[in-house]
Amino acid sequence: MNNIPVLNNTNFKKWKEDIMIVLGCMDLDYALRFDCPADLNETSSNEQKSAYEKWERSNRMSLMMMQHLIPESLRGGITENTDAKGFLKEIADRFAANEKVEMSTILNKIVSMRYKGKGNIHKGVHYGNV
Repeated sequence: MNNIPVLNNTNFKKWKEDIMIVLGCMDLDYALRFDCPADLNETSSNEQKSAYEKWERSNRMSLMMMQHLIPESLRGGITENTDAKGFLKEIADRFAANEKVEMSTILNKIVSMRYKGKGNIHKGVHYGNV
């Protein structure tokens, strides 16, 4: 878990990939792969109880790990969701929107670039400005 970077505005894809690998290796990704089982009652079988307990533990541990690797400033905009799958989806949606805004900004810079000089146009374009 020490090798997983703390989530920031530029590393969501790497962060998610690392989280999924670690949770998978620790056999804690069950709650991310399966929906919450039906609530238990007195007629629930041992198999149903076992599946529910496995999902409950996986969900709790997954949430703890994800929340630990998200700075407080980013965590504030995420609703208190008790479901690890929903929590991860909300984070993904938030960063997908950020990625679209960033891509739009870069494309606008590229489209508005003008050649201002004489000679070879290749020398006039500075990619560091993008």
